[in-house]
Amino acid sequence: MSAETPSAGRAGRGLMIPGLIVLALACALAVVGFVVWGGDDQPSRQEIVAQRGSKVMPFDLTATTHQFDTTPTGAVELVTANSADDTTQIDLIRKHLLTEATRFKQGDFGDPAAIHGSNMPGLRALTRSGGRVDVTYAEVGAGASITFTTSDPELRSALADWIMAQNMDHGTGMKHG
Repeated sequence: MSAETPSAGRAGRGLMIPGLIVLALACALAVVGFVVWGGDDQPSRQEIVAQRGSKVMPFDLTATTHQFDTTPTGAVELVTANSADDTTQIDLIRKHLLTEATRFKQGDFGDPAAIHGSNMPGLRALTRSGGRVDVTYAEVGAGASITFTTSDPELRSALADWIMAQNMDHGTGMKHG
């Protein structure tokens, strides 16, 4: 029996070295994959949305507050300048929201899709809604608002989903500054 033990030990060591090499290569590939394809330095969803938003919205996202709320009959989008004296931001907000309200009335939600992606919750139903959602633009103290109103339960649900997605993508309170 003692003659078989050293031989069996050498055979086991012979299989062990290639196994360790394969394990070492797998670990190295995992580290490379983490660093190249998904390490901690990847931007968060909120950072990606902010980058896209800065290309779509003409006002300074760090100098404004964006708020989305649901209502019993739909939703409200409110954008205000962080400073009531910042007339440049207030003018940019008002021009942008007036343009957006006109587009939204026609079912054109291209800008939110460009920021949040075409699979944004509620977006498909809202895009097909042309004329079934009342969209109202209004100036407020330091900015503007868009109010969405509908009697259609499916569209109210789509608006609620859309608002939830906005709030998740932009973060609580949606204050950019």
